[in-house]
Order: sequence, then C-alpha cells, then structure tokens
Amino acid sequence: MTEIPEKAPDERSTGSSRRSLTLVFCAFISGLCSIIYELLIATTASYFLGDSVKFFSLTIGIYMASMGVGTYLSKYIERDLLVRFVQIELALAFLGGVSIPVLYFAYAWTSFFIHFYLIFTVTIGVLIGLEIPFLTRLMERYNQLKVNIANILSFDYFGALIATISFPFFLLPFFGVYQSSLLFGFANMSIGFAVLRVFGDEIGDRSRPLMRLTLVLTVLLAALIALSHYFLERWDQSLYEDRIVHSDQSRYQRIVLTKDRDDVRLYLDGNLQFSSIDEYRYHEALVHIPLSLSTRPAGRVLLLGAGDGLAARELLKYPDVREIVLVDLDPEMIDLARSNPHILALNGDALASDKVRVVLGDAFGFLQENRAPFDFIIADLPDPNNSGLARLYSKQFYRLVRNNLVPGGLLVTQATSPYFAPTAFASIAKTVEAAGFANLYPYHANVPSFGDWGFVLASDTALDPARPALKVETRYLDEANFAKHFLFEKDVIADGVEVNTLDRPALLDYYLAGWRNYR
Repeated sequence: MTEIPEKAPDERSTGSSRRSLTLVFCAFISGLCSIIYELLIATTASYFLGDSVKFFSLTIGIYMASMGVGTYLSKYIERDLLVRFVQIELALAFLGGVSIPVLYFAYAWTSFFIHFYLIFTVTIGVLIGLEIPFLTRLMERYNQLKVNIANILSFDYFGALIATISFPFFLLPFFGVYQSSLLFGFANMSIGFAVLRVFGDEIGDRSRPLMRLTLVLTVLLAALIALSHYFLERWDQSLYEDRIVHSDQSRYQRIVLTKDRDDVRLYLDGNLQFSSIDEYRYHEALVHIPLSLSTRPAGRVLLLGAGDGLAARELLKYPDVREIVLVDLDPEMIDLARSNPHILALNGDALASDKVRVVLGDAFGFLQENRAPFDFIIADLPDPNNSGLARLYSKQFYRLVRNNLVPGGLLVTQATSPYFAPTAFASIAKTVEAAGFANLYPYHANVPSFGDWGFVLASDTALDPARPALKVETRYLDEANFAKHFLFEKDVIADGVEVNTLDRPALLDYYLAGWRNYR
C-alpha cells in the first residue's frame, strides 16, 4: 500500500492563506455587487414609474428584509457549505445580471413590471442574505471568530463603498443601467470561478459540473452583453411611435430624439419635451407673454434648463437682450443642441450666439452662488416627477430666484398642465407667491402635443395683462387674443393646496396623482 506524503507545514500554511484570501475576495465582490443590484433595481423602477423617493425607499426596505430572511435561513444549511455557497453565487450572478433586462422587457411588453420588480428584489435580497453567514462559517477553519467577522464585514463594506461611488460617476454615464447589471453579473460570477479553482480538491467530484454551469452562465451573460445594443434599440423603438434618430444615456437622463416626416420630438427619460410641429406655441408663450407686459428692457436674462436652445432662439429676437446665461445640468443635452442637425434647424444655432453663455451645473447651486442680478429669469425645467426635480419648484428655490432679480424683474416658470394636473399647477402658483413675489399672473396656452399647458409669471411690479405690447414677430401670439391666456375655466381651478417646500415636497404627490391616468 502506497502512503500519501503529508504536506509540509509551509505548504499547508500557504494553502490556508490562499483559501483565506479567496474568501476575503468573495466578501469584497459580494459587497460590491449587492449594493449595485439594489441601486439598479431602484433606479429602473424610478425611471419607469417616477417617484424616486417611493421606489428607493421600497427597494431598500424590501431588500433589507429579504436579506434578513436569507440570513435566518442560512442556519438550516449545515452540509456541503462550499457547494451551496457556489450555487448561491451562481444563482445570484445570473439573476442579478438579467434583472434589469427582464425589467426592461416587462415594462415594454407586459403589464407585470411591478410583479417582476418585487420578485427580483426579494429573491436577490434573500440570496445576498445567505452570503455573509456562509463566508463567516467557511472562514472558521482559518481564523478566530472576531478576526473572521472583522475581515468579512470590512471588505464587504469596502466593496459597497466602491459600488456607491462608481454607480453615478462611472457606470451610469458609460454603460447605462441595462449593461451595468450584466457587467456585475460577470463580476459576481468571478466568485464561483475563484472558489471552484481554489477549493476544487475539497469540493471533489461536484466541482466539474459546477464549473461547467459557471461557464454556461458566463457565456449566456456575455451573449446578452453582445446583443445589448440590438435589444436596447428594439426596446427604445417599442416605447415611441416614431422612428428614433438619436438615443443616448447621459449621467442624468435618457435622451431620445424621434422623427416622423416633419415632426421631430425630444424625450427625456421618456417624457416629451417638445414637438417641432407646435413647439413655437410653447416657447412664444414662455418668452413673449412676460416680455410683452414688461416696460423695462430685457437686459440680462437667466435661462434655467432650456438646454435645447429653443427659448434662447426666442430671446435673441429682442435687440435689448444684452446677455443670456443658460444653466443646464447635462452637458450631453447641450452638445445635442449644438450639433444635432434636427435640433439646429429648430433653434437656429442659438447657443452659438455671442450673447449666450452656457453654464453647466445645477440651477439651485447657480442661484446660491450668483452675485450679478438678472432682469428676467425663465425656469424652463422638466416636470416635477421626482423629488430631485420637485426641489426646483420649492419655496426656497423661488426665494433664491427672487434674490437674483433686479427690482421689478420678472420670473416665469413652466408649471405643468392646469387641466391634467390642476392641483400641481395651483401648488406651483401658491409656492411662487409664498416665496415673496408681490404680483402673480398664472396663464396657459394650448400646445397640441402637450395639451393645455400652464405657466406662472411673477414680479414685484404690477403688470397689466389687458395692455400687452408685442415687440417681435410671432406665429401664435397676437395682441387681440392675448388676454385669453390669463382666463381659466372653473373646472381647472384647484383650492386648498399646500406650498411646496424642500422639507415637504407636496408638489410631487399632486403631480403624480394628476398625471396618473394620462401617462
């Protein structure tokens, strides 16, 4: 009988160190992927359904509770810990990787998005909850409990930190939500490879079928990544009636441009921003109604939002406009307005004018830092369909606007539809008034692609809507029908609404409730 030589102490020490380091690596990747899956699912739900506060809160709560369930269930698994750990990681890698593609599919082609959202959140949460108990138990053979807990949790938390930093600054801008989930499915799969490679002799005969399964799942994720552009093109097109001529995911939003004959439409995160057929109605109402009531020169104008350059086009018709400062958060939107031939044909290359200065940044932050007042401020911002945008319609925001105006200066803000969301429109008007403006003039215009659309004009100087003086040529506005824009039918007048504040963004609830049956 041949004796198997016993390993030398140095060999045993080296092997133990290698295995211990492998488990620490697993803890790091586990922390990295667990946070990313959570962020991806919450972001996707808020993109598609709005109300980011609600869906981030729900996702975090359900996720954490599911992790607790997984941790509790781990005590019932006592045998074959390495095999079970690899199986858990392979399931987690695959489900986490395909979670966002499946949610995209469910949103576009089924009515079960919320069901898939809950299934993935719960299942991934349970699997993640199993990880730390398994890793701690596997580390028992190498270190004391206090050392194991310190090593596992510290690297798990460090992985989570890397994930939270990389998500907004690297993953979303360069890969988008869809591809990020597949890439982190790959990262999660590396745990399976590492454990099978290092612990293969201990796992025994089961290591080969598990390695084959790992390779199959890796190839499947690779195929989904390779086909991601094809799928995203089909997915984008399924959401829009017209042909997509530009589609891009910036750090802040998804930008889509469609075209059908002469109709060019811009969508941000799926929300229509303009149609070339009737955008002149919106922008004439936004710019010319306030300036037709003002007796002072336009002078310096601040545009908050309006990165498409269409409002700037209208402002440049006024010879007394000395400077237009356009503040927009998204550089990719500005680049599109400066380079896309469809938009350039509409805005007349307004952003190239010597009078226009573009500032990339947050509107709130700009108002806090600016020291040179403006004669006219236009807040042409996206609708307040999430908490981040609702802050740009808050009392504190409008106070900053007022502080940035010269005495007697004008503010106008787009204020969503008084027909579809009357309480939201009324809340914006009440909030502007609460910010200290002495005179308020809500008005609206019919923009066929939007419907009845509202605006709020405010100033510390009294204006007279009955005595307009149009100073430029227009396609839609004329002095004869000017006063009708300030008249509202009684079925769109809402009372008893709250002021929108940073502490309590009541506007978000009004907006979502108003548009719920129309979008």
